[in-house]
Amino acid sequence: MRRFERAPDARARLVCLPHAGGSASFFFPLAKALAPAVEVLAVQYPGRQDRRHEPPVDSIRGLANRLVEVLRPFDDRPLALFGHSMGAIIGYEMALRMPEAGLPAPVHLFASGRRAPSRYRDDDVHGVSDERLVSELRKLGGSDAAMLADPELLAMILPAIRSDYRAVETYRHEPGRQLDCPVTVFTGDRDPRVSVEEARAWAEHTTGPSDLRVLPGGHFFLAEQAAPMIAAMTEKLAGAALATGGNS
Repeated sequence: MRRFERAPDARARLVCLPHAGGSASFFFPLAKALAPAVEVLAVQYPGRQDRRHEPPVDSIRGLANRLVEVLRPFDDRPLALFGHSMGAIIGYEMALRMPEAGLPAPVHLFASGRRAPSRYRDDDVHGVSDERLVSELRKLGGSDAAMLADPELLAMILPAIRSDYRAVETYRHEPGRQLDCPVTVFTGDRDPRVSVEEARAWAEHTTGPSDLRVLPGGHFFLAEQAAPMIAAMTEKLAGAALATGGNS
C-alpha cells in the first residue's frame, strides 16, 4: 500500500487498484484531490517500480487473496475499492473475499473501464509478440510514449505487463456469487475494450444499488474526466461514511 497523502481525520479510505501495467503512482492526483476527507491507499503490485525485482502475480484471485490480507491494518474506518480496467476485476474479487476473511464488507465498489466480470471477449494479448503488445499499449493510451520507445525500459516493464494481461484474460468469475455493496461503474463512450452494455452488466453482480456513469473518452477516459469522477466518489463516500458511522 502507498499513502501519498496522510489524512488522519478521513471519514473513509479508498483502496485504488491499477490497470494492467499500471502502478500506484497513477493515483497520486486522486489522493491529492480526495484528501483530507478521504484517505487514498494505492496498491503497488509486485513486478513494477520499486517492486520490479519481485516476480509478478499472474492470477486475479491470487492478487485478491494477498490484498485482502494486506487490508487488515486499515479496517478501522470504512473501506471502499476503486479499480480501473484489470483493477476493477481485482476489486470485485476482493469485495467478495473481505467478509469471508473477517473484514467489513466494502462500503462501495467503483469499477472503471472494465466490462462486468461475467462478460468475456476472446482476447490473447498476453500471448502475442513484444511488438504487438507495445502496439496494443499505444492504441489504448495511458502509457508514456517515451517509455514505450525506450528498449531498456521496455525490457524492464514488459514481463509485468504481460503477466497482468495473462491474469485478466484468463480470469473467469464464479457464477452465483454476488456482492451486496453498492457499485458505481464508470466507462468511456468510445472505449474499444468496453461497450456500454458490457459496463451496465455490472448490475448483475450485486444485490445492492448499481449506478452507471458514461463519460466522454476512450479506455483511459479518466485522465480527462477526473473532475466528474471525483465528484461522484466524494458524494458516494460521504453518504457511506455517514451510514456506517465513519469519521467526519
